[in-house]
Amino acid sequence: MNGADTAFVLISAALVMLMTPGLALFYGGMVRAKSTLNMLMMSFVSLGVVSVLWVLYGYSLAFGTDTGGLIGSLEFAGLDGIGPEALTGGDEGIPVLAFVLFQMMFAVLTPALMSGALADRVKFGAWAVFITLWATIVYFPVAHWVWAEGGWLFEMEVIDFAGGTAVHINAGVGALAAALVVGRRIGFRKEPMRPHNLPMVVLGAALLWFGWFGFNAGSALAADGTAATMALNTQIATAAAVLGWLAYERVRHGAFTTLGAASGAIAGLVAITPAGAHVGAVGAIVIGLVAGVVCSWAVGLKYRLGYDDSLDVVGVHLVGGVVGTLLVGFLAVDGVGGVGQFGKQAVGALSVMAFSFAVSWVLAKLIDVTIGFRAGEDEETAGLDQAYHAETAYDFSAVGGSPASRGTAGASGGDGATVPSGKKSGMQSDEKSGEKSGEKSGEKVDKKVDA
Repeated sequence: MNGADTAFVLISAALVMLMTPGLALFYGGMVRAKSTLNMLMMSFVSLGVVSVLWVLYGYSLAFGTDTGGLIGSLEFAGLDGIGPEALTGGDEGIPVLAFVLFQMMFAVLTPALMSGALADRVKFGAWAVFITLWATIVYFPVAHWVWAEGGWLFEMEVIDFAGGTAVHINAGVGALAAALVVGRRIGFRKEPMRPHNLPMVVLGAALLWFGWFGFNAGSALAADGTAATMALNTQIATAAAVLGWLAYERVRHGAFTTLGAASGAIAGLVAITPAGAHVGAVGAIVIGLVAGVVCSWAVGLKYRLGYDDSLDVVGVHLVGGVVGTLLVGFLAVDGVGGVGQFGKQAVGALSVMAFSFAVSWVLAKLIDVTIGFRAGEDEETAGLDQAYHAETAYDFSAVGGSPASRGTAGASGGDGATVPSGKKSGMQSDEKSGEKSGEKSGEKVDKKVDA
């Protein structure tokens, strides 16, 4: 056993685990106060559900002996035959159990990413059923395609070092399919639905950024030069994406928003995930800048196309994943990049998109017509925290005066960031509908409390 590599992978696994609570805070601050706890719980329940599934059969389906390029066998169901002495390299390497743990955290995070697209309007029990089925039928097979020896995209030599296709494109397009089945939130494009706690959003983004070093560099499975390259590129691509997003936001909307900076960071992290081990530092900066600008533009598509992706999972994770997956085709160093590699990358991205969208839509539809996916109208209007968790995130009973009397400062647009009064939202009011919503909320500073 290589002790240094083992320690590195175990620490990386812990960092990736931290990303799920970080995601919970990031999403939790972006929703309205009345559904904060529900948003947190949609991420946390994935830690419970998917961890158990991974041990029972998930690891085996993803990394078991290939059965035709599409799925692994069940030889390792229940981790049967994997003892503490088993090493990844046969006679040398890290314990297989360390690899199992590391990949478990990827499996946990991926369905949790989809929750942002369905915020404020789905039944908690139905969500738990959905991620159970989705992890089993969508994530485990796609992980095998991309990362397991014998998987058809692996054998095609599609570059996805840490999850651009298997994680971000997969989750982003799955979230879009589910959102189309569930439908729009009550008041979408008519009422302001701004983030209720931007400091929480920034804290969540910071935890995600921190944990992403384990996500990306840890995928080298060794404390070596590849891990160092991936760690450095993770930082600089993310930094470039923040600048790209803010620059686009300032030119297009007239403000540098806090939510824009946090979202830009996530876009950069997503885009560098598949590519970081195969590009140089300048290539990483290019990927980050492109992702920041393109994702900032893409979040407004929901207003043009009419789908309700509550927290921009499609605009950030799907689009960011596609940007990184495709650009590495041209920017990869050491003679790997070129038209041929770009073609392989396009095949990988499109195949995952098609499979994930189709299966995710069917799963969401089955749940909707059987146990029902969407919360009731009264539950959605009042907030999901009380309806499904019998709790509220904030207790105002001991505070003098009503929440409404305390008001809020500034104005906001659509689902976007708080911006100076008179400015249009920089993140999520690209279209007239979103801009009108922002202008209205600027004129009427929240006469009704969200809580």
